[in-house]
Amino acid sequence: MDQHSSDIVDYYTQRYREDQRLTGRPQARLEWTRTMQLLRDLLPGAGARVLDIGGGTGEYARALVVAGYEVRLVDLVPNHVAQARDGHPPVESQVADARALPDADGGYDAALLLGPLYHLIRRDDRLQALREAVRVTRPGGLVVAAVISRFAGPLDFAATGRLDERLLDEARALLSDGVNDPRIGFTHAYFHRVEEITDECVAAGLTDVVVHGVEGPAWTAAEAAANGPAQDAVFAAALDLARLYSSEPALISSSAHLLAVGRVPTR
Repeated sequence: MDQHSSDIVDYYTQRYREDQRLTGRPQARLEWTRTMQLLRDLLPGAGARVLDIGGGTGEYARALVVAGYEVRLVDLVPNHVAQARDGHPPVESQVADARALPDADGGYDAALLLGPLYHLIRRDDRLQALREAVRVTRPGGLVVAAVISRFAGPLDFAATGRLDERLLDEARALLSDGVNDPRIGFTHAYFHRVEEITDECVAAGLTDVVVHGVEGPAWTAAEAAANGPAQDAVFAAALDLARLYSSEPALISSSAHLLAVGRVPTR
């Protein structure tokens, strides 16, 4: 394992509770709700085989198992794999790198990459992970890949009153290179523009690529209203707008996360 990967494993083992991420802040709850809605709309019916690549502690995988899918999870972090195996229901899980999957060609109806592309700084590594997802998915199957929007961090800091001069300088730097500075609180990460993730999916061999904005354009309003008297109404409105503007080109990049969906060509 290289130093970059080792740092990521250390971050998720020693410093961050991934299993609690999707149940706290309004942004995270919007991410969970909208991602599940999109997966229900996009994936083939119950009984389909799904590989959850970089699936963390198994929150999405367990929900899909409950919905009747046959799910296998791989993740770089051993603790995540253990939690996925020990959850209710348990998920078949294995430690693996998204860039070198242990699975056979064409064995799945769909592959999910709902985390690995965040942490691959080099485009070549992201393409390798996408190509591996394509390889293990049957012709005509789907690959669903999540990335963090280039603008997510600065918008979050502004919504929560944390955008100081240092973070504003970081926002300027992100405009040009997309590379997160781990010193501001997150680990190694790359933040995408919509056109970048589209291009990477196409370069990896996917067709019919569509990008969705996950949380929608009003997620920052939900963050700003958290714990206030209008928090429930603002959250509900943000969810409605996330659905309405899911693939509206002018608003996609205002989401914190982008979800790219492409089809593996028939051979």
